[in-house]
Amino acid sequence: MMSGKSFILAIGLAASVVVCGLPQTPALAQTPGAPPPPPRHVRPRVEVGPPPIIYRRCTDWYELQHRPSGTVLYPQMHCWWVRG
Repeated sequence: MMSGKSFILAIGLAASVVVCGLPQTPALAQTPGAPPPPPRHVRPRVEVGPPPIIYRRCTDWYELQHRPSGTVLYPQMHCWWVRG
């Protein structure tokens, strides 16, 4: 019968043989002559908007608003489409 230290040594040796003896998977193995992966696909930018013959015209102002905490000066804005 083996002693405790010999048994642990034999188990450790067997585990290292199993772990080191496994073949590498192709995804993990990198060969020096392998071509680099193809570049990622870039989506074209899509812009949605009105035709360039119209544009937005805006007007802005400040308005006093009465609130429970006190009167507040609050910015307001109104925009509309105009033919150019």
